[in-house]
Amino acid sequence: MKAIKKEEYILELKKHFGSDERRINHALKVLAAAEIIMNGEQVYGITHDVVTVTALLHDVGIKAAELKYNSSAGPYQELEGPPVVREIMERLSAPQEIIERVTYIVGGHHTARKNDGLDFQIIWEADLLVNIEEERLDRNTEQLRNIIKKNFQTPTGLRLARSRYNLESEGR
Repeated sequence: MKAIKKEEYILELKKHFGSDERRINHALKVLAAAEIIMNGEQVYGITHDVVTVTALLHDVGIKAAELKYNSSAGPYQELEGPPVVREIMERLSAPQEIIERVTYIVGGHHTARKNDGLDFQIIWEADLLVNIEEERLDRNTEQLRNIIKKNFQTPTGLRLARSRYNLESEGR
């Protein structure tokens, strides 16, 4: 099986978004958070590859969504992202099982009920960590506590969220 080369996907991400530094940086931050969670949860092999590629490409549907629907809303991203992901991954000769899993997660990464495994959960948590930061949610609000309690399931992700947002002493 051909190994996934993270650097190739970073190049594809940058090519796809061009001068849109905000979206490139968002994906790189999601990858960094996902790597912390994967290390803590001891995720290796195919699952590691799936999470790595998904973290980098999860928002590639935004460009097509904005062109077609004049919106970057989650449902449009989920609709437009998988074909872009598939094209990139096939061009890079990724294994079919990884392509299928990454396209599934990209096609549902804004829909909680589609979350069906550890790889998806890590993306869910990593993207949410970055979105909380980028949307500047007040770190001491009940809203933030509820978001973390409701969405974080991995022990590493939960610890990361609590420490990042100064909620360490909180129980589940």
